[in-house]
Formats: sequence, structure tokens, C-alpha cells
Amino acid sequence: MKYILANMSPKLLALSCVAAFAYAMPVQAQHSGHAKDPMPTCTPEHAAMGHCTMPATHQHEASPKTEEAGDPGCTPEHAAMGHCTMPSTQGHSHDTASTEVVDPRCPPEHAAMGHCTPRKPGPTEPLEPIPELTDEDRAAAFPHLHGGHAHGSDLHWFVRFNRFEAWDADHGTGQAWSGSAWIGGDVNRLRLKSSGERSGGRTGSTNAHALYSRSVTPWWDLVAGVKQEFRPDSRTWGAIGLEGLAPYMFEVSAIAYVGSGGQVQLKVEAEYEVLLTNRLILQPLVEATASLKNEPEAGIGSGLGKLEAGLRLRYEVTRRFAPYIGVAHERTMGNTTDIARANGGHLRDTRVVAGIRFWF
Repeated sequence: MKYILANMSPKLLALSCVAAFAYAMPVQAQHSGHAKDPMPTCTPEHAAMGHCTMPATHQHEASPKTEEAGDPGCTPEHAAMGHCTMPSTQGHSHDTASTEVVDPRCPPEHAAMGHCTPRKPGPTEPLEPIPELTDEDRAAAFPHLHGGHAHGSDLHWFVRFNRFEAWDADHGTGQAWSGSAWIGGDVNRLRLKSSGERSGGRTGSTNAHALYSRSVTPWWDLVAGVKQEFRPDSRTWGAIGLEGLAPYMFEVSAIAYVGSGGQVQLKVEAEYEVLLTNRLILQPLVEATASLKNEPEAGIGSGLGKLEAGLRLRYEVTRRFAPYIGVAHERTMGNTTDIARANGGHLRDTRVVAGIRFWF
């Protein structure tokens, strides 16, 4: 090396030194930390949205105190996007674990862009203890009802004709009706009923009820009173029974009648309403009558004597007015059949009916 340097010309030696210095400058700059980093491809906005990761920067000039202090005018949104540094609110070192709870439904990048608001964990216990209920609180929530019912002793009334129809059968045509009315309160009522038939321009049967009704359960009423028959023969009956709504929404009436001469009858009616639509309703009905004694002169036989079944389809133009069409079948049973055959009466009859149902 000494021989080469001794034999080199001064000009060649100067050029070699310049080349060596130029070659060493980038390496020294890289190790000294003053070299410029290449243009980053990840912007702070994309980094805040989680699309990329920002390259690490060397901040040898900033002191730890400056990093902790931050910019007092820096908002959380700008800090999350990398535009500034939030001032530190912790008075301990960075080695202490953070107690901040992150809402998984609202990540910081979405919160920084105003898309959601992080939910802070609420207290595990109520802020104020819930006081215990007192008798005064219960009395205010459930005021005393007159007689245990909402309407109390107010007077109400209702009138309904369930059947008001004309019919056509094999043995002729006719008309029939069945209606009821009541007046009173929720517990005590006076009930009035009437039903009958006409055939060939003559009234074949008609009767009327006057009954006292008392509610014994929310769904059942106990009824007692009198029944007066006007046709075919005049006769007065004492009546007692139950009326109400059976399970599965069956309207049921079961009344026992005690008449003169020791005759006892039991009449049971059941009907149901099938809502095909809000206005189109199918109503099946079954009615059965049984007697204790034979009365051939009145056409009554002991045991199950009469059975009637009907099916009526009505359309409620309004809730108070509904025309209907249907079919009804009536037949005698047991000893009543024998008495009707001996008297030349009809043993069974099928009718096509049309009428209206209304109430007010």
C-alpha cells in the first residue's frame, strides 16, 4: 500500500480521495439517522380506518415530556387520524396497563369519523336504591272498585236479536225470531228473552223470559226467574240455570224449568263463532231439550225430546247489523217421536233460512 501511494501522482491521489468520501457519505447518513425516508404509501386517514399501517418514524428531537404533554387543542377525531397527539390524562408511566374499555360495536376509527358513539360501561348497581312498596303505593296503583268491578253500579243496557229470519222447508214456509235484552250493572242484571215461530200465517209457538242475573265468576252468570209460554198453550214455568262463556269461546246456556203438574224440562244451547274474515263469520248452533214426564196432550215425551242444529253464515256490514243465510235441521227424539207420529206431526224438518242479526 505504501509503494502504491508513493508512486501515485498527486492528481490521481486527490481524485481517489474524493471518490472514497462520496462513497462513504450515504452509509454514514443512514447510520446517523439523517437520511430521508421514502414517500409513505399509507396516509393517516387510511391508517385510522384500519386499511394499512403507518411506517415508524424516528423522533429523536422530541423529548418524553413533549410526547406526554401533547397538543391541548387536539380533538379525539384528529388524534385518531394521526394529525396530532392528545394530551395525557394519566399521571403514571406508560408501563401501567390502560383501564379503558373499548366498545366492540363502535371501534375507534368509526367513532373518529362520527359514525357511532362508544358506549361507556354503566354502574353495576343502581345509583339510588329502589324503595320497598308500601300499602299507599298499592292503593294508588289499584284503586278500590265498587263491588269489585270496573263499572261499579252504573246502569247499562243491551238489546240483541240473534235470529230474525224467514225459512223455507219441505212442509211450507214461515218466520222465526230469537232475541234478548238486559239492563243493569256488571254484577246484577234483569234479563228479558223472547222466541217464537210462525208457519202458514199462524203463530205456532211463542214464549218470553224474565230472569234475574248475577255474576258469580268473570265468565258465568247465575240466572233465575220465570218463563211464560203463550202458544200453543198458556203455561208458566219457574227457571234457574247458568249462562256464560265456556272454554274455547263457546257461548253456553243451561236452564232448568219447573212447570205445573210436576213437569221438569232442561234446555241446553251452545253456539260458537268462526271468524273466516273480520266481517264474514260462520256460526254453528246446537240446542237440545229433555223432559222428565210424558205429556201426550202437549206433544212432550220423557227423555231427550227435541234436537236442533243450525249453521248460519253472516256478513257484518257493521258490527251492529249483519245479514245471514244458513240451514237448520230439527228432529224429535225418543218418546217425543212416538207421540208426534201418533198425532200426525212432523218427525224431522230441514230448513233453508235467511235473515238479519242486529243489536243496539
